[in-house]
Amino acid sequence: MPRPLRIRIKQEAGEKTTRTRLGSYEFKKKGVSRFDLRDPYHLATALTWSQFLVAFLALYLLVNVVFATLFWLAPGSVTNARPYSFVDVFFFSIETLATVGYGDMHPATLYGHVIAAAEIVCGLAFTAILTGLTFVRFSRPQAKFVFAPHPVVAIHNGKPSLMLRVGNGRAEVLMDATAKLNVLLSVLTPDGTRVNRAQELRLERAHLPLFPLTWTLEHVLDERSPLYGYDAARAIAAEAQVFVMLEARDPTLVTSVHDFRNYAAKDIRFGMRYVDALSREDDGTPVADFTKIGKLEPDVGERWEPGWTDREDVEN
Repeated sequence: MPRPLRIRIKQEAGEKTTRTRLGSYEFKKKGVSRFDLRDPYHLATALTWSQFLVAFLALYLLVNVVFATLFWLAPGSVTNARPYSFVDVFFFSIETLATVGYGDMHPATLYGHVIAAAEIVCGLAFTAILTGLTFVRFSRPQAKFVFAPHPVVAIHNGKPSLMLRVGNGRAEVLMDATAKLNVLLSVLTPDGTRVNRAQELRLERAHLPLFPLTWTLEHVLDERSPLYGYDAARAIAAEAQVFVMLEARDPTLVTSVHDFRNYAAKDIRFGMRYVDALSREDDGTPVADFTKIGKLEPDVGERWEPGWTDREDVEN
């Protein structure tokens, strides 16, 4: 199955510039920082699981090092801790932060009691925040849309059409599914300036009441289409980027799920079409073969109009 699109964001060193990548499309924002401590919730939920676990471990160790240092600076504040033994007070700090007391070491002075009390409060807050963030990450609904790796441009009903097949990767039926298709083109203005223009691509059917198996999105490349007259070479020259956004209602989760994906011009296959992914068993039960979601074959069903060539013909 195609991997879902991942948004990659990184901060460039030496300047306040954020680089964002959506699949093969990349852009920058100057004057915007990725790490905004005023919005820790968004930062924590936007991290990947590996980044989240590393950040949690780093923060956990930092808190323990700070409190262990406070105990270490006052020898005798912790019973049975060897004087100036950072290891002893470090493990005592871990036990205190977790509100677990083994009895071997405990605060012995007023200073030790004050530091231990402050650490216990920090430990309770730390545990509560971590529990909440972990719950949010686990409970966040995930869409299981399966996108074909390549859109195609094939002749359908006598006209070239841009098509993209999507499958419902869940075992259950999704409801009230909607789709939007947009294209970003780099075009020259009359004064010779190159600008990027985003335009919506009208779908023949943009809504499904029930989405049980697969759905082929279709945009006719007629006179009303921003891609009218485009072939593979022109699409590549215009640095075309096609964006698809899907949203549906998951009755099991009782919430909406959504996903999106983008395709560069080089990903579009001209003169190709999808092979049949649906079949029926002997009793008439429909069967969707998700291993064929993105499988292609030459579009030989209808005559290929002049100017519509396969992308590989242009590149080779």
